[in-house]
Parts: sequence; structure tokens; C-alpha cells
Amino acid sequence: MLYRCKNCGSNVVYDPKSKKMKCPHCEGLDTEDAIAGESLENCPNCGAPVKPTEYQSAHRCAHCGVYLIVDERIAGDYKPHLIIPFKLDKNDAAQRLRTSFNHRLFMPDSFLSEATLEKMEGMYVPFFLFDIHSHYLWTGRGTRIRKWVSGDTEYTETKIFRVERDMVADFEHVPADASVVMDDDIMDLMEPYDYKLLEDFQQKYMSGFYGEMYSQTAVELTDRAKAKIRPGVEQMMQSSLGSYTTLTPDQRNMELEEQQHEYALLPVWVYTYNYHGKTYNYFVNGQSGKVIGKSPFAMSKVVGYCATWFGFIMLAGQLIRMIMEVL
Repeated sequence: MLYRCKNCGSNVVYDPKSKKMKCPHCEGLDTEDAIAGESLENCPNCGAPVKPTEYQSAHRCAHCGVYLIVDERIAGDYKPHLIIPFKLDKNDAAQRLRTSFNHRLFMPDSFLSEATLEKMEGMYVPFFLFDIHSHYLWTGRGTRIRKWVSGDTEYTETKIFRVERDMVADFEHVPADASVVMDDDIMDLMEPYDYKLLEDFQQKYMSGFYGEMYSQTAVELTDRAKAKIRPGVEQMMQSSLGSYTTLTPDQRNMELEEQQHEYALLPVWVYTYNYHGKTYNYFVNGQSGKVIGKSPFAMSKVVGYCATWFGFIMLAGQLIRMIMEVL
């Protein structure tokens, strides 16, 4: 399906600035009509063949450029429960990239050019958000050691304590991306998102962006979500144990239980840059603006920089010799 403007017939997309559906052609707000697609293979706007990838739920017609939503991939078991709409538009995301990389030396001139940044696309990445209950039972022995000197004698006092902690903590919205296309480590670095801004899913938010349906199930991702909170649970327990000189555990039993999960779409700007046969990928959190990626390296600039400094040093050397000859 696509959203068509009632006024001019152009493709209406979601505008993060106004938080409304906007027609880029006539600038009308909330003027959209939903046009259903009759098949997955043809664009409902121009009839040209379209080929969404295996997991794409929203994409763009390569022929007419309209943004399409694949209805059957956001329905039934694949219908998201929640979504965080894009807060940053493409210009905002491009500025975040410039702020992060403009000060770095030896970048190719084309890296942050308008032409290359224009290719950046917004994408809704599938996540499962888990609510997890933790129960941690810790028992063992703690000691507190005190030393002092009286006269010529050094004394040591050791007090031994039985230590027991029974800790319960609940975690909400522990995220695990459900995409085999996106790198898990990159998506972990994209966090955090402000989950207070989650909304009930509305498919109109996807117009103007790419999207994916989940390609990994919640069952497959439960252990990964638990692994993400395990260090935090351990840190909370250690903080509660107090200021003992030594702690020797007899029992450390951490139990993590999933209470529920929800399927959500979270916003990411994706920028792909090709340089000398190598592909560099950059990601901008579509809500917070956090940037992930390493700047490319232009060897020609390094050579030019070194040559300039070499020439400067040679010239300085000649001037010093001339001055010494005069003296």
C-alpha cells in the first residue's frame, strides 16, 4: 500500500518535524488516502515490478520513487505492537554525521557531500522488548579486618559474619533486535532509546521510510535479553553486600524469568558510503541522534599532508643554513 495526497496525488510521508503526514509536493498536512496494493510484485502507483527483500515490510519503488508498505508483512503475527516514530529527519541525521566527523583529518572530500548524504535512508528495525523478573539469592561469609599498633605490638582483629541477600528486581523493555540483516553489536550500540515515547503501532509512521519485519522470534532472543541484564543484576547485588574486607560466597543463585515481550519498531538512519572499493556503514539513532561508525581514510590526503610538512622542513633547513652562513 501507499499513501496518496488527496490534493495533488503525490506520495504522502510521515514528517518527523511536524509529527504529521506531509505531502512533499504541495506541502499539505494530513491529506493522505491509503491506496492498497493488489500484489506484492507490482507497485500500486505505477504498476512497475517491485522486489522487496525477504524481510522488508516497507521499501521504495525503484521506478517511480514512492514509498510502499507491504501489508501482509505488518499483519497477523507480524503486526508490531509498538513503534517509536522518527524524531530526526534526514537533514537532522546528516548534521549529526557532520558534527561527529567534520573535525577528523584525512577524510575523503566526498564523504559528507550533499550528493552522498542524499542516499541516506531511514529504516524501522524490528526489536522485541522483554520484561524480565530477576531473583538473586547470595549467601556466604564476610570478614572485616582491623589492624592497629600499641607500643611495639601490632594487633589484627578479624570479625566473621554470615552474609545473606535475597534480592528481587524487575526490568522493563529490555531490547533485543530481531533482524538478521542488522548487526547485533551495532544495534546494541544504537541504544538507549527513550521507551517512554513508545506509541501504539500505526502503519502511517512507516510511510517515507524502509522497514523490516522480524526474522528472529522472541523465543530465539530471550537468552540474549537475559544476558544483557545479567551484569546489571550482579552489580546491584555487589552494591548491596556492603563494605566487607573479604567476601566468600557459599551460594550464588541468579534466576531470570521472562514475564512478557512486545514487538516494536525502532528508528535508525542508515548511511552507506563506498570509497575505493570498500563499503563503510554509518548509523544514526532516529530518536536520540547517537552516531555509530568509523571515518574513512583518504591516503592521498595523508601523502599530501606529509609532503607539505616535508617541504616546510626542507625550506626551514635551507633558511637556517643561509642564516648560519651570514653569521
